[in-house]
Amino acid sequence: MASRFCLSVAQINPTVGDLAGNAQKVLAYWAEARDAGADLVVFPEMALTGYQLQDLVTRPAFLASVAEALEDLAEATKEGPACGIGLPLPAEGGGINNAYVILQGGVQIARINKHHLPNDSVFDEKRYFKSGNPSGPVRIGPVRIGIPICEDAWHEDITETLAEAGSEVLLVTNGSPYHRGKMGLRQTHMVARVIETGLPLIYLNLVGGQDDQIFDGASFALNQGGALVAQMPAFEEGMTHLTLREGAEGWQIDKTDLTRLPNDIEADYHAMVLGLRDYMAKAGFSRAVLGLSGGVDSALVAAIAADAIGPENVHCVMLPSRYTSQASLDDARDVAQMLGVTLDSLPIEAPKEAVEATLAPLFAGRDPDLTEENIQSRLRGVLLMALSNKFGEMLLTTGNKSEVAVGYATIYGDMAGGYNPIKDLYKTRVFATCHWRNANHRAWMKGPDGPVMPVSVIEKPPSAELRDDQKDEDSLPPYEVLDAILEGLIDQEASVADLVAQGFDAATVKRVEHLIYVSEYKRFQSAPGARLTSRAFWLDRRYPIVNRWRDPSAE
Repeated sequence: MASRFCLSVAQINPTVGDLAGNAQKVLAYWAEARDAGADLVVFPEMALTGYQLQDLVTRPAFLASVAEALEDLAEATKEGPACGIGLPLPAEGGGINNAYVILQGGVQIARINKHHLPNDSVFDEKRYFKSGNPSGPVRIGPVRIGIPICEDAWHEDITETLAEAGSEVLLVTNGSPYHRGKMGLRQTHMVARVIETGLPLIYLNLVGGQDDQIFDGASFALNQGGALVAQMPAFEEGMTHLTLREGAEGWQIDKTDLTRLPNDIEADYHAMVLGLRDYMAKAGFSRAVLGLSGGVDSALVAAIAADAIGPENVHCVMLPSRYTSQASLDDARDVAQMLGVTLDSLPIEAPKEAVEATLAPLFAGRDPDLTEENIQSRLRGVLLMALSNKFGEMLLTTGNKSEVAVGYATIYGDMAGGYNPIKDLYKTRVFATCHWRNANHRAWMKGPDGPVMPVSVIEKPPSAELRDDQKDEDSLPPYEVLDAILEGLIDQEASVADLVAQGFDAATVKRVEHLIYVSEYKRFQSAPGARLTSRAFWLDRRYPIVNRWRDPSAE
């Protein structure tokens, strides 16, 4: 009689440092899998502690708490299926391993230590962890399972070693954060491992937001030849039960439901919603406040907030001045009504006049300039922060990646806030995302079905409305030009000469490059936001604040 093995795969959303809460979540899924007849229940890389831990992992007291939580988990799962989970553990001879353990019968029966430590993009694992020696397969019941940890499966050596050592199935446990295009990239690499080894493979990933990083789940399974036989949802917690059967050609995974994966624009939107929802919940906030200007950026952030935490928990505020157009007032009102959020109005003209009167003796003899424009922005920041403090609402800031890149934002003004959902979304993608949200609704959205903003909000010329007849294009190139240059300089690390060769005006490219560099100090003090690309500001792109180098390639 052919052997059969039941493997339950749980992609969960842990909270960094909440060892008791994470263990409780693990036990709930483990109990569900036990009742479903599982032989083994597996959880992702660092599922017990949350990920990434950064310097928290270096604290001896934290590691002691982790060890205690692991001991309690082993005891709680001793009567039932084996349990696999990732966590940091002290390394032999000193240091710390990124480890994965199998618990069975109340004890740890196997431990795998991550060998390849990623040290690029958002990862600094060589700072924190000691590389482990390659491990052999783990026998659980009738099957020998090889367990590469995340990066170990992006290199052929570990999986080949596991195959040569007698592994019959590969289980890849991951804490792999989202960026645009990542889902397809993972599957491409995992198909390569399957083709090389001839073994079926299960890819298990974390779910949830942690600071700027969003883990998108989307776990899957492949049979020999690379055939997709299981696909779990993106950005959602859950568990699937896989049945493995041993036949003449080795172990095979029975095909299960294949969940549809989102396209890039939907994936970005879901990442922004989940990132905001988790950032607020894990930081202890249930309500958000933001300035609703009648412009496209704040409208999109309001929609994201409504979809993340529910319209009843979103407090929007219009802060008009003498420069605010009637169209902006109407558009803000319409956005609030369409989303079902609260909208209040706090005019800033009186406080603006008071501040200008206070400064008048020192400003005497000087013409009004950018200073007076920034005063308006900073007054709005003061009022919004006051509301945040008084009512315990997290202030959301609303600057897109184009503005953040070139410093088209006021520090301590419209940059004030605790989180920026659209920080990694260029302006042209903001427009496209608004059109997409108006036309689409998903079950994971808490906001209303149907359009959530007037088309006029998306299509009118962008303006900060800090002076008469102001338009963004007075200070910046058209956004379709600006964004193409920014993607070249930031996302592709192209030279000025590269972009000029593509047909962009040399003076314009040089000016944009200069704005990027001189705005570093603003980004250093900006709120965190959802990472959507592999070149997001913060950990993906780390530049000095003071830097006099400029690209001479087009001179």
